Amino acid sequence: MDPKHSHLKRELGLIQLFCIASGAMISSGLFVLPGIAFAVAGPAMLLSFLIASALMLPALLSKAELATAMPKSGGNYFFVERSLGPLMGTIAGLMDWFSVALKTAFAMVGIGGIFLLFFPQYGITGLKIVAVSATLLFMLLNLISVKGSGLFQVILVFALLFILAVVIVWGFPRVDVQRFEPFNPMGFKAVFAVAGMVFVSFGGLTKVTAVSEEAKNPGRNIPLAMFLAFTIISLLYLLVVFVTIGTVAPSALAGSLTPVAMGAQNSMGTFGTVLVTVAAAFAFATTGNAGIMAASRSPMAMSRDGLLPAWFSTTHPTLGTPIRSLMVTSLFIIAVLTFLSVEALVKTASTMMILMFALVNLSVIIMRKSKIEGYRPSFSSPFFPYVQIGAILIYGFLIFEMGIIPVAFTGGFILFALVWYLVYVQQRINNESAFIYLVKKVTNHHFARSHIENELRSISLERDSIEFDRFDHLVKDGLIMDIKEQMGATELFARLARELAIRFEEDEQRLYELFLERERVSSTVIAPGLAIPHIIVEGEHRFEVVLVRALEGVIFSELSKPVHTMFVLIGSMDERNYHLRALMSIAHIFQEEDFEKRWLAARNKEQLRDVILLSSRKRGTGVN
Repeated sequence: MDPKHSHLKRELGLIQLFCIASGAMISSGLFVLPGIAFAVAGPAMLLSFLIASALMLPALLSKAELATAMPKSGGNYFFVERSLGPLMGTIAGLMDWFSVALKTAFAMVGIGGIFLLFFPQYGITGLKIVAVSATLLFMLLNLISVKGSGLFQVILVFALLFILAVVIVWGFPRVDVQRFEPFNPMGFKAVFAVAGMVFVSFGGLTKVTAVSEEAKNPGRNIPLAMFLAFTIISLLYLLVVFVTIGTVAPSALAGSLTPVAMGAQNSMGTFGTVLVTVAAAFAFATTGNAGIMAASRSPMAMSRDGLLPAWFSTTHPTLGTPIRSLMVTSLFIIAVLTFLSVEALVKTASTMMILMFALVNLSVIIMRKSKIEGYRPSFSSPFFPYVQIGAILIYGFLIFEMGIIPVAFTGGFILFALVWYLVYVQQRINNESAFIYLVKKVTNHHFARSHIENELRSISLERDSIEFDRFDHLVKDGLIMDIKEQMGATELFARLARELAIRFEEDEQRLYELFLERERVSSTVIAPGLAIPHIIVEGEHRFEVVLVRALEGVIFSELSKPVHTMFVLIGSMDERNYHLRALMSIAHIFQEEDFEKRWLAARNKEQLRDVILLSSRKRGTGVN
């Protein structure tokens, strides 16, 4: 397969990403669940929605970090596979694909359900025909253009937000506070039980990470889109639920499958019912569109890595969309709509989603602890690792509370994924994960550079749109000296002369004397911990950068502290202009936040090289 056919275009900006995240959150969780939740917890279900949104924060923080460090197609799958290895990646990828596709099918059922409100005579057959037709429509939209699909999502989401804002503003003055009494008739056990039930309503938020490879400026836009969507939609949930409780009689609200529509009916009449029905249609459409877009990226990413046949990773040569992955995902959704009871399997999909959240939080712990230089998230989760450990424990509790049937279904699915790994995957690939890297790092300090290091470096360079300039190429091909013991400047110069004499075909003694002479003129220590020894050699178009790390320090004089970082510059007289440019590059690198910490923590010479190549300094153009 032509590699270019697996490349996805970066066409999704902040607004599109926000709308994908927002649209995936607003669905049955808002239009159906409040009535069911009220029957269990009463008005205190407001606290349940608040708790559920808080439980979403750890997954949000962890996914934002992983997505900014590894903005690649596949989202959850890619994070888990690179962190925990092919076995867990296979389980996570198939599980994520299945759960997102199943929830998308549920949204399509919602679209069919709205159709039945107006044409009840067509029954379940009419519902399924409309749901399948909607699936095909969204598949076609995603096949034609990711950008077009994103624009469609923007239009629907903003229309939906506007309608819900009207419902809130119109209904708020008509809220009867007496309907909130008693506020918590069922006790806090019911509140937490409902929190687990409505938690899945917030799960769509992180679907946006599945399309992070198609995001413009992913280091900034992905976390910003997720946090904006989380804040706005969580507030929207609370306000809509508040207005619904305050405008609908408790006896009518408890168990209702159209609670928001009932509230709108009471505050705005028939117009309110129509308005909320339109909003529900938009909500199911945005969830369906975002779901197909996100779900199709898991098999594509797995195919790229060899966990599924390469057939899945093909993208259209001109449209740049993953045609085969989209079509298979859509056909799977259609099969579910046609032959299965989607409602009966929603809890299973929710259990898988919660398990995925636990694995994602574990992935952050592994990636951070591995200290791979190429892992450079633009956003770092605060309060690490306590947030992640706490989340894993809480999510484990939520899975346990789901009941035996969804847990058994999930266990069976994991068993299927394990068989697929043993039969297909294990014989084809042996990718090294961050977990294996961490184990090697703990048990063996001397091991060869791994594939995961090279890949993460490439991902970081691609994410930041870094194109190597001349200085980068000099570092990439240049000499690196990693000195363990403390020494004086003269001993350092002797070592440099010995190494450079071979590379430059120069006399070793002559080079040594040039370094000594330059140091006598003025010290090359230009900042605490940094020295830039430099000499001029004969010839033309000759320039070399040598990186030197001295863990115990080099003593240049009794008046200065030991120097741990040295950039040694050797060039001919005609390269004096570039010499000044190199000095500017070095200054920017050394002033970068955490440079010295990364420099001293690097495990070997190649990681020292990565520290320089992954710096965020401004790059020049050309070769001069």
